[in-house]
Amino acid sequence: MFRPILAALLAAAAFNACATATPEQQIVNDAASALGGRDRLLAVKTLVLEGGGTNGNLLQDMTPAASGQTFLVSGYRRSIDIAGGRARTEQTRTPKFAYFQGMAPQRQVFGIDGDVGYNVAANGAATRVPNATARDRRADLLQHPLTVVRAALDPSARLTQARTAGSERLVDVTISDGSTCTLAIDTATRLPTRVISMRDNANLGDVAVETAFADYQDVGGLKLPATLTMKTDKFTTATLQLTQQRVNADAGDLAAPATAASAAPIAGAPAPVVTVEEIAKGIWLLAGQSHNSALVEFGDHLMLIEAPQSEARTLAVIAAARNLRPGKPLTQLVSSHFHSDHTGGLRVAVAEGLTVVTHEGNAAFYADAITRPHTLAPDALARNPKPLKIEPVGDEREIADSTMTVELYHIAGNPHADTLLMAYFPKQRVLVEADAFSPGSATQPYAANLLENVAKRKLKVDRVVPLHGSVTPFSEVVRAVP
Repeated sequence: MFRPILAALLAAAAFNACATATPEQQIVNDAASALGGRDRLLAVKTLVLEGGGTNGNLLQDMTPAASGQTFLVSGYRRSIDIAGGRARTEQTRTPKFAYFQGMAPQRQVFGIDGDVGYNVAANGAATRVPNATARDRRADLLQHPLTVVRAALDPSARLTQARTAGSERLVDVTISDGSTCTLAIDTATRLPTRVISMRDNANLGDVAVETAFADYQDVGGLKLPATLTMKTDKFTTATLQLTQQRVNADAGDLAAPATAASAAPIAGAPAPVVTVEEIAKGIWLLAGQSHNSALVEFGDHLMLIEAPQSEARTLAVIAAARNLRPGKPLTQLVSSHFHSDHTGGLRVAVAEGLTVVTHEGNAAFYADAITRPHTLAPDALARNPKPLKIEPVGDEREIADSTMTVELYHIAGNPHADTLLMAYFPKQRVLVEADAFSPGSATQPYAANLLENVAKRKLKVDRVVPLHGSVTPFSEVVRAVP
């Protein structure tokens, strides 16, 4: 009689031990219960979100700290096949600021299907995106309470680091494909408050990408947030107000378009192409792709104007510069402004020992960018740390010797960026500028301001060397302004 009772007690004790949740599991279980229950969550196959809101202009605003430039988002629809790991987003963005691509609404369609990320152009043509972008889009599948909690409930998910911070309980989640994130829930309501994942950004390094959740509503027996706020580091990149949310609705065909699915994986950017054009004695345009640089020769050193796009692009430009004049050291970089497409090579320029000359409004941001950790995708500066040598420019500065004179001027009042510098060569009557005028653009919203600054400085300009586009007579700038 005793043995059966003892066996039953031991079995019950073993069952209770197995059934006791770890602190990490408890956070996930509490979130599942608050959202509507484990069974309801696991029964969801698709999620369709519709609404509108705003997009930010990450690292493209007026100053490094500014966040006033936004796009109005309308017609937003995000369809997610949860089990299939697929999603497609459609939206229309309308700039609410002077935009170099014009003020017309821009339709965007992009998605992820397994390992294939894709964009669909306005004409319907679909292209595959680089692997790194696809990886970020897969991680974005977890940036919603329903998807992240459902993924965390999977037995294959690894849950670690349960902790409490203020009014939140947090747990780190790693799913089977290696994607990781941190789930935070409210200690009182147990509803998810945000999801955070770490990503690589060429300018900002290791950054936290966060989606915060608010205004929970009842949707098909579940509680889902109607307000989503996305941030990269400290910058708000999107705020969405959802007007309709549907679970297990027809999500449409979320397969990657055939042209994207059949394209070869893109491991990285294409190899840089650098063409060299002599503008005048001692001045060269280093072009070949969408973003240009200029090289200036002094009696005892070389100066580079602009380190754009990426580490690879800037390294190729530096190599071309040194090849042109191998006997002279390249010592200076003039950086026109802080926008990410014009500073993607800033860190490698510092790693190469160049002194950075830029507007004083960029200095603090550059100092921060140089010291940020880049552990997720170590770059040249992470592998070869060097301190930033920077020379801030206020309204103007002249750099000259007996062979060359360069005058740097702040392009005051420009609606594209408040920290723009232009470089003027008085003897050659040449002006080097970025974004203020780009030959061939359908719109020139910043050209009038450039003319005002040239007139205010009483500069005598014959040719413009744009950092987008080809060398052009200054008369083209005049013609572009009504």
